[in-house]
Amino acid sequence: MDEVKARHHLRNRYVLAGDLALIIVSVMGSFALRLDVGQLPFYFPAILIMSGVALVVKTSTYYFFGLYRRLWVYASTHELRLITVAVTTASVLTSGVMLILISAGLVLPGMPRSALGIDWLISLVLIGGSRFALRILAEQSAASRGTKGGRRALIIGAGDAGALVVRELQKSSQLNLIPIGFLDDDRAKQKHEIYGVPVIGFVHDIADILDNRRIDEVIFAIPSAPGRIVRLVNDACRIKGISSRTMPGLYELIGGRVSVNRLREVDITDLLRREPVTIDDKLVGSSLSGKRVLVTGAGGSIGSEICRQAARWNPSELVLLGHGENSIFEILLEVQGNYPSLSIHPLIADVRDSARIQSIFDAYRPEVVFHAAAHKHVPLMEINIEEAITNNVLGTRNVTQAAVKSNVQRLVLISTDKAVRPVSVMGATKRLAEMIVLDAAQRGEHSFTVVRFGNVLGSRGSVVPLFKQQIARGGPVTVTHPDMMRYFMTIPEAVHLVMQASAMGRGGEVFLLNMGQQVKILDLAEDLIRLSGLEPGRDIEITFTGIRPGEKLSEDLWEDGMRSQPTEHSEIFRAVSDEDVDGKKLAGAVDELARLASQSETDAILHMLDEVIPSAAVRSSPPPGLTSIV
Repeated sequence: MDEVKARHHLRNRYVLAGDLALIIVSVMGSFALRLDVGQLPFYFPAILIMSGVALVVKTSTYYFFGLYRRLWVYASTHELRLITVAVTTASVLTSGVMLILISAGLVLPGMPRSALGIDWLISLVLIGGSRFALRILAEQSAASRGTKGGRRALIIGAGDAGALVVRELQKSSQLNLIPIGFLDDDRAKQKHEIYGVPVIGFVHDIADILDNRRIDEVIFAIPSAPGRIVRLVNDACRIKGISSRTMPGLYELIGGRVSVNRLREVDITDLLRREPVTIDDKLVGSSLSGKRVLVTGAGGSIGSEICRQAARWNPSELVLLGHGENSIFEILLEVQGNYPSLSIHPLIADVRDSARIQSIFDAYRPEVVFHAAAHKHVPLMEINIEEAITNNVLGTRNVTQAAVKSNVQRLVLISTDKAVRPVSVMGATKRLAEMIVLDAAQRGEHSFTVVRFGNVLGSRGSVVPLFKQQIARGGPVTVTHPDMMRYFMTIPEAVHLVMQASAMGRGGEVFLLNMGQQVKILDLAEDLIRLSGLEPGRDIEITFTGIRPGEKLSEDLWEDGMRSQPTEHSEIFRAVSDEDVDGKKLAGAVDELARLASQSETDAILHMLDEVIPSAAVRSSPPPGLTSIV
């Protein structure tokens, strides 16, 4: 570090020495441009005096503005503005001193005042030009090193992200990548250049470009691009045997900075990437900023992402509540590292312990609660019915009752599409959890809401990580049924919309996220195999294991006959139902389910779930038998 610092100061000493010479050149040049050659000897004393004044005033001013504390090889438009302000200030001060000397008779009264203005112009050109010359020389040096044996890269997207990628590639010789062209669908950019790199065609021309040019790597640099565009590029690269990397999607970049450090291999989330959506920053910020926020299930896939995104809005306190100490510890370290000034409270607790939950609410007095703690795996809950009842139902009741007693302003239940016409124990218990929250909202003036969405990609135990493990083992990849379909959304995107929905809630709403089109699990498996550089059926077999207990071929986000209304946000809908929750009947049913769970009377539990929940058909599922994971 000391050696780097010493080299840094050494370079700036050279810059200072150069400035001393340039200041003298500027003063002499201003007189030379203003006067005839024959008049210069007569004004030589004035030139010497002005040079002396300029050397003292200008170097002091440049130092004050930090012109000797910068690495000019990284100069940008910000530095250009700084140079302009510094040179102008120095010239004004120099002119002021000279005018005082002239009025005092210490300099020839006939000295041309216009030389002072000419000096400013020359100084601006010389001081600014010398510094940007350093950057140009450094970039040419890096470029000349990079062209020796460098790999040729094609950039998809000639927008801001693509331009940043090209700048990084041009400056960083260790990356060993030479950008040779852009592809972009904007006709106005065709045949233009960005940082000397031309736009050579449209994105759909990629197959022809790869055939006709030597390209070693393709870099996808459109964070907001839909999945079909990513798939088009990735398929073309796969067919040609060319490696490809991508910029993360928009939701992964929230709060981060676009740079080549974020480039990664194309992932399944890129192929399913949806059109980007926006949120009302002012609305979400007002609902979280300065508030005490508590997240249950904070160590889980959804809960941990809620913690990450909630921390961005600067809450006064963030309470991480979870049952698993390792997962809470991991999210604590991550959030603390990114937001060191945030007050964070990691709490190990079970939502089934009503006394413990109430004591936490009494101690921390949360104003906003995200309830994400739940058992979610459908096949496991089919053979652990008691646990599904105690965690998903009783746990939700405990959290809701504590929120009511503590006068929590806003509570959001994270629900699932499996709660609609439930045929699984997990889905039925989540539907009961919805009813508990909605009943509490109806009985009091509380902004308690439900947000319902489908599967999320990459969550622990979900289909994508399991498929990857099976591919790594050489297969086979197991799919339950060739026609099995599910809604999919990335975790950051789902939570992004949860934050928006929670801020919109006034109490008693069931919000539905626009999940797009359902995706075939078989297609998902084939895409993952191809992304691994293999071919389905040839390198990796796909086998069908049969539908598991509690599963449907496809999911729904609302009941038959239920209407949905648009909200202020195009990707969020509000479910409209004539069904009212009978609070007394619900409370009695939950008490009875608790008793049955404590006595392990699973048949009676299934019967009661079908009785209490409209449209439920839990008993119609085949008897439990965990024959496959996926």
